[in-house]
Amino acid sequence: MSNRNVASGLKNLDWITLSLYLSLVAIGWLMIYAVSYEEGRGFTEMVFSLDNNVGKQTMFIGISLTMLLLLLFIDWNFWRTFAYLIYATTMVMLVLVLILGKEINNATSWFAIAGFTLQPSEFAKLGACLAMSAYLSTYSTQISKFKSQVTAIGLFLLPIILILLQPDAGSALVFTSFLIVLFREGFNANVYILGISVTIVSILGLVFNPVYILFGLALLAILAMVNFQKRKKLYWLVGFVAYVVLSISAITQGLEIPVLAITGVVLLVMTYLQYQGRRRDIIKPMYFLLIVAGFFAVASNYTFNKLPRHQQDRLNVWLQPSKADPRGALYNVIQSKNTIGSGGLQGKGFLEGTMTKLNYVPEQSTDFIFCTVGEEQGFVGTVGIVGLFLLLLLRITILAERQRADFSRYYAYSFAGILFVHFFVNIGMTMGLVPVIGIPLPFISYGGSSILAFTMMTGILLSLDSNRLTA
Repeated sequence: MSNRNVASGLKNLDWITLSLYLSLVAIGWLMIYAVSYEEGRGFTEMVFSLDNNVGKQTMFIGISLTMLLLLLFIDWNFWRTFAYLIYATTMVMLVLVLILGKEINNATSWFAIAGFTLQPSEFAKLGACLAMSAYLSTYSTQISKFKSQVTAIGLFLLPIILILLQPDAGSALVFTSFLIVLFREGFNANVYILGISVTIVSILGLVFNPVYILFGLALLAILAMVNFQKRKKLYWLVGFVAYVVLSISAITQGLEIPVLAITGVVLLVMTYLQYQGRRRDIIKPMYFLLIVAGFFAVASNYTFNKLPRHQQDRLNVWLQPSKADPRGALYNVIQSKNTIGSGGLQGKGFLEGTMTKLNYVPEQSTDFIFCTVGEEQGFVGTVGIVGLFLLLLLRITILAERQRADFSRYYAYSFAGILFVHFFVNIGMTMGLVPVIGIPLPFISYGGSSILAFTMMTGILLSLDSNRLTA
């Protein structure tokens, strides 16, 4: 990159994004220090020693900041030119880790190198961002066409499959975030409606007897008939009465149908709005949707019953806590909630977290780092962390919309999607809102692979944005 372009790039650097990044990294370091803190050990001894997490994280942050600076000097065209090569390299790493990787916590997801571990799935997110951006920005790509849709989905489906082989369901889930950028660029909205419908009914199939769900769907079919026979009052009245009678019968028999029926009605309205003005055309898609929903309700329940006990327990912790063992799978969530709640409004203070010191929550420096924030900084601190992430996501969206180059816009949205899923799932699982699947909180959790990968993604975004006027 020429000196002129470097100077221009640094001059146009988005300092708001950089400040939010540095703030989150600094807070993360402080929280890791709080978790790693040992009475009697000096500050310097802990920070510059590689025998504890805070010393290692200090080294990782130093490397990350150096890398961030170097990324600002790389020509932005480099990333589009070598996007597919970088993607291919990360896919090869995902294959090699299955053969040469080190098994930790029943997953072969890490390379062991000189006493440190490297997780290739973190860097695969960067490769997928670049490849997706390069593909969508190609003039021959038309996301409205089936061929382009299949190719785009294949780009993030491949790493999902390879990561599931490790197995690491949490990291694999993150790649579904690319559906966000595809939706932004015009992917068929009806596919999302179908996907959301199937997901909701599949989840309900884990909680309720699928027979009840099929019964609820039958009620929805009657309701659909009522909706489409409004002009024929007799049919409308008969259908409405039948729906009410069956609903009351279900309630008196103790069937938990009302929740299913309400959910189904919402899906019915969503689909109806998609076909507004074409009432006759909606009937077949509607009943097709009900049939598909019924199939997945039965399939999800059957699959759940075939899962190993520990995997069933993880889902029960989320969906049916009363059925989970409080000393087993539910233990982490209980301790996490207690730790966060013990902080109160303003927290116990930095290094004053008793439950943090006693290591009540497993994996407290990685997946459950948010618990330390809750205990030591209280409600104020947790809201502050959430606020910083939301501001960063909002800022990335603003950067995306002001890009002249399609590649830069697609990259920004891809990065935002990955960041959002990490943020939402990690904080959600510490509060029992989503299953405990084990993914780090970006910039906050301990881990060299995570901080390096997210710093690289941030640095590339800053580089692309700072050169937007010359793109």
